[in-house]
Amino acid sequence: MRTRLLGLAFALLSSSLLLSAADIVTFSSGHLTLQGILYKPDGDGPFPAILYNHGSAAGMLSNQAFDALGPVFTRRGWVFFGPYRRGQGLSASAGPFIGDEIAAAEKKGGIAAGAETMVRLLETDHLVDQLAALAWLRKQAFVQSDRIAVAGNSFGGIEAVLGAEQGNYCAAIDSAGGAQSWAQAPPLRSRLTRAVQSARVPVFFFQAANDYDLSPSQVLSAAMKSAGKPYDVKIYPAYGNSPQEGHSFGYFGSAVWADDVFSFLERHCRH
Repeated sequence: MRTRLLGLAFALLSSSLLLSAADIVTFSSGHLTLQGILYKPDGDGPFPAILYNHGSAAGMLSNQAFDALGPVFTRRGWVFFGPYRRGQGLSASAGPFIGDEIAAAEKKGGIAAGAETMVRLLETDHLVDQLAALAWLRKQAFVQSDRIAVAGNSFGGIEAVLGAEQGNYCAAIDSAGGAQSWAQAPPLRSRLTRAVQSARVPVFFFQAANDYDLSPSQVLSAAMKSAGKPYDVKIYPAYGNSPQEGHSFGYFGSAVWADDVFSFLERHCRH
């Protein structure tokens, strides 16, 4: 018991140290005031930066992902910015939670209505918030404005793909975007296919083999290939013991994917 308590105390201390290393910043998205988590390397910079889109986790659960990812990027000399879009985390008061909006639509009109609502919100309100975060990041003196990449896991991976089409980034990293909803959401499949066909930057698609569905990486990378767009795709060995753990690989599996991701970023985000 004493060993367990010491382990818990150490884990809590480690978590608090990680949180203390991050700054909470405020930015505007239209008339909304949003907040995000910022990790910076030591020194004045300017540094390349990654804008990381969170998934659909309610409340402050995305902070666990940001705390895991922020130090990974700063150790490699990258600024890590995790903006909270309206309705989630530090921006919860700025609007309704997207999960509640999707659930309400599904309750009223079935799975098809839920899928349509998901796509509509991700390509409008939530994309607006992402691009507002990008505009804020580009203005910071410690950031190399021509070396900002976008990334994300799950819903955040969807946002990364939409950002690759609409934002002025140098590269995009899509980890498991749409893996949970791909099979039941034809509007999502068609929207993301259109996005990658007109992507403005290279995209790296990756997933763990035990994720819910590997079709997003396979289909979207094939669409980029057909469109003559630069991309990379990699399916890694299973991570954890369930589809849910496999789906979180982009958050917590950096010991496996980091070298590949940073190689991709350095290749496409040079000066």
